[in-house]
Amino acid sequence: MTTYTATVTVRLKHGVLDPEAETTKRALERLGYELEALRFTEQYEVDLEAESAEDAEERATEMADRLLANPTIHDYDVVVTEA
Repeated sequence: MTTYTATVTVRLKHGVLDPEAETTKRALERLGYELEALRFTEQYEVDLEAESAEDAEERATEMADRLLANPTIHDYDVVVTEA
């Protein structure tokens, strides 16, 4: 078994209201920054033992599907690296 780190990045789907990002975007624009868009994301790093990187990715994807992301309003990406 090998130790892997799975990074799961969760973000709201396009079209879902993101009040935290909207508030931050307005504040940055008041500071003089020109932004096209801003999105808030959450990132989870999961260290796990697995037979392969593919197995680790499959397990992390299952975690995202079952708990870390709400499929109705969230999209997510999973990236696995050897720890």
